[in-house]
Amino acid sequence: MATAIPGDSPDMVAELAHEIPADEAAKHHLNIATPDQPWPSAGAAWYALAVIIFATFLNFFDSSAFGLLIELIKAEYGLSDSAIGLLQGPVNVVFYMVVMLPLSRMSDVYPRKYVLAVGALLIAFLNAAGGFAMTFMALAFTRMLVGAGGGAHAPGAYSMLADYFPPAKRRWPFAILQLGYIGGHTIGLVIAGWMLAYALTLPQTSLGSFTFHSWKYVLMMLALPGILAFALLLLMKEPPRRGGVVAGKPMPVRQVLDEMWRRRAVYGPLFIALGLSTAYAMAMPAWMIPFYKRTFGWDEVMIARTVPMFGLAGQLLGLFAGPFLIKALARRYRDANIRTVVICMLIACPLGIAAPLMPSPWLTLACTTVVGMMGIMGAVPQNLIIQEITPNQMRGQVTGLYLMMFTAVGAVGPFMTGILTDGLTHNVAYSLALLAAILSPLAVFTMSRAVKPYGAALDMLEADAKG
Repeated sequence: MATAIPGDSPDMVAELAHEIPADEAAKHHLNIATPDQPWPSAGAAWYALAVIIFATFLNFFDSSAFGLLIELIKAEYGLSDSAIGLLQGPVNVVFYMVVMLPLSRMSDVYPRKYVLAVGALLIAFLNAAGGFAMTFMALAFTRMLVGAGGGAHAPGAYSMLADYFPPAKRRWPFAILQLGYIGGHTIGLVIAGWMLAYALTLPQTSLGSFTFHSWKYVLMMLALPGILAFALLLLMKEPPRRGGVVAGKPMPVRQVLDEMWRRRAVYGPLFIALGLSTAYAMAMPAWMIPFYKRTFGWDEVMIARTVPMFGLAGQLLGLFAGPFLIKALARRYRDANIRTVVICMLIACPLGIAAPLMPSPWLTLACTTVVGMMGIMGAVPQNLIIQEITPNQMRGQVTGLYLMMFTAVGAVGPFMTGILTDGLTHNVAYSLALLAAILSPLAVFTMSRAVKPYGAALDMLEADAKG
């Protein structure tokens, strides 16, 4: 093995090439836990969880607030439904696709709190920049870059929490983490409604060639909590890494790919089914404002005050019911996590198809409430599966790929809804129902194909641990 590079801070390129001793790598930025080292204190762990929940909330609050503004943006720029579907879908993930894997690898190489903090700050600045957009293309560019900030969050967040909480205690923290997602899509929409109602009372103002009004004020307001998240994330303590860290060094990309290929029978169905199910799951919130306005005549403020409350109730029920379902199935099945996911998707499938076709908004809300409940119940075990079968030094990268499917394939849903509405159905409700009828059954079938491979992956993991 090559000798260490002199100095207090080893060269990063040399470390990535594995040209320094393991003990020097561990002294640098990879803080590796020894077998007898205690886990972080409960106070540090729960503080980190609270801050990560807040940062997660802001990620989804951003998308909820932007969705609330979409009809105003459409009217200002004279956009088609296909264009607003593009803006809420593919545009938001173009740059995300470019940076997700590098950012995921950074979560496996650098202190994760810095990766999370920079991502939060980037989103804050880009939201403010959206308020200065004078053209549709300028606004689309800011939305494209927002995806980069979002790509920095989840891989590092899940990896950190897996090192804060012992395996036997992860179920509830991973479940509670969903409060960020739930809050962003529900309470976040209510807050965005208040912000928009206030912004509509403000006079139109000019700054040089920029004119500010209504939705532009809201985008600038969204920047402020992101700066707070940046500061709180920096105050977290980086936990030492545990679970299969090889010699204190980051795993080479080729080895990451080899390990993923080794588990392809479980990763494949998980990734594909997630993308299929998310395409519809992202379409309904993205088109919520046009759907309720055009189908039932509700305005933005009415939607923001009503729809999130039903979503919040269903998702909170799912958040707390999910771990109990996993525990109940675990009494009989070792692969309880994947069985929970399949059951939840089976229940949600017909209700997701029926929801846009209901004759009243209240029946639609009843259906989407149950769909949201099942989605959260299934989300926790999906994330547990990834963290459980993936070695520590590649968790960030695998989680990044997994979430790339969530974001990239999911973004097709809002775009396809716009395409179907413009070119085929001419009715957003029919487009949403058609999309669900195509994608949801495929997602259920594909996820069911992961049940046996997941059990085999658990066996392989146990065999590797024994050595």
